[in-house]
Amino acid sequence: MSRIAKKPITLPPKTEASFVDGIFTVKGPLGEIKKEFRDEVSIKIDNNTVIFEPAKDTLLAKSLWGSYASHAKNMIAGVNKLYEKKLIIEGIGFKADVKGKDLVLNVGFSHPVNIPIPTDLKIVCEKSNITVSGIDSEKVGQMSAVIRATKKPEPYLGKGIRYADEIIRRKQGKKTA
Repeated sequence: MSRIAKKPITLPPKTEASFVDGIFTVKGPLGEIKKEFRDEVSIKIDNNTVIFEPAKDTLLAKSLWGSYASHAKNMIAGVNKLYEKKLIIEGIGFKADVKGKDLVLNVGFSHPVNIPIPTDLKIVCEKSNITVSGIDSEKVGQMSAVIRATKKPEPYLGKGIRYADEIIRRKQGKKTA
């Protein structure tokens, strides 16, 4: 039994939700998000509340019940307030720039790394900080993970790309006699 899905989700003002033919749509002041949900979970929308219930008494329906409720909560929160992830670049000569529709990273390779930016995300680069923001939490998290995976922080000098709230455990290195 899902504790998350048992509680109905109330819609904030200026936010609309609809569920038609397996597609859950949320419209808000910042935009619109659509996501396809399977028919194992029934979704009811009335009086600015969204209620989730398993349509069948199967293990799959019970496992999807809480997941779908969490996805819906994230979608509703995203159309009202942008999701944001901050990354920090550490290293001499390491930098990032947004050129057109690409993020260009110079992180110690012999060539710059170009990462295409999805149309619904916004990336801002200031000195050694990268900020990824958007209304879909999954896309913001995935883009942040792709950027970080380009040059993971190493434990000796801490060079690389890390999340702003991430702590890198440092190693001591070689000792001199």
